[in-house]
Amino acid sequence: MIWVRGVGSMTSNFIDLNSAMKFDSLWTDRLVLRPFRLDDAEGLAKRRSELAVARFQYWTMPFPMERAEEMAQNLAAMDGPANDDWWMAIIADPETDEVFGDLAIHMTQEMRSVEVGYTLASKHWGNGYATEALEAMLGWLWTDPRLTRASAMLHPDNIASAMVLERTGFVFEGHTRLSYWVENENSDDWIYGQTRQERLALDARSTRAPSMVELFEIDHSNMRDVLALRTHKTQERFVAPMPISFSNALFPDIDNGAPLVPWLRSVRADGELVGFVMMSELTEVHSEPFLWRLLIDRLHQRRGIGRLVLDALVAEWRDRGAVSMLVSWGQGRGSPGPFYLSYGFVPTGEVEHDEIVARLDLDRF
Repeated sequence: MIWVRGVGSMTSNFIDLNSAMKFDSLWTDRLVLRPFRLDDAEGLAKRRSELAVARFQYWTMPFPMERAEEMAQNLAAMDGPANDDWWMAIIADPETDEVFGDLAIHMTQEMRSVEVGYTLASKHWGNGYATEALEAMLGWLWTDPRLTRASAMLHPDNIASAMVLERTGFVFEGHTRLSYWVENENSDDWIYGQTRQERLALDARSTRAPSMVELFEIDHSNMRDVLALRTHKTQERFVAPMPISFSNALFPDIDNGAPLVPWLRSVRADGELVGFVMMSELTEVHSEPFLWRLLIDRLHQRRGIGRLVLDALVAEWRDRGAVSMLVSWGQGRGSPGPFYLSYGFVPTGEVEHDEIVARLDLDRF
């Protein structure tokens, strides 16, 4: 039998690497995560037989009631996650016990690694339940000092599910091609992961709005740090990664017969590097500055930094004599469009490269 000593404030006890984690229930602001019961079988079969739910999953439809009953019996007999076994918790309303969905947990490597998954009935999508439930479960799983890594895999088109992982601290690690099979159909796979060190860094980061946001020039001394900034993987559909931005600056687009002249700045919040902004300069043929790129690092999002950057840009370009500013955005889940619209940008009616073009009147500030 192997024993290890707990690390840090998690625990100071000796732990059997092969022992299971005993699970009771977890409560959040809106949810309860509870053990599986025998009477959860019917809801499981119904949920997994929804076309929308099963679209990106590994099972085929309809999901048989006999299989659901077998799973419920096995899960109800388990005390919690155990090595090399799949275990599931029910996500429910804490007052009515209405079942919203379930969370699947697969412990491996003698309880040192966990794969997670989640399934909600389609009528409960869009309420943030999956994110809230997964965050609570991760918080509980990480209290076990044996755990070193959490992971998840999903279909690249399952953007909503990928965004749940990103909101709970998972990092995109890879894209495997034609690597996942369901009967005679196969697809690509996206792989996400989270290590203990990353979890600790996530918990330690500031989530408050900064007192000051400043824009600094980029040169040889800070270029590598700026290059390391990254958004979430799903946001790359709307905000290009830093290597692409640097390439765009080196080889700018041609507009009105002349190349755009890039204006690049790093973004610092209370002295810490948190983002990057690139605009086009005013020239004889470019009468309006264009907001080419605005990237806030994934660890510093949801702090109000983007809005503060726009405030700084408005002040900068008003002082330089501009009367308006342009931006464009792509459409789809996670688009920055609502952010720019809420700030005051107004669509011009133009569409360039499938992106909506909008203008901000600087005289109103």
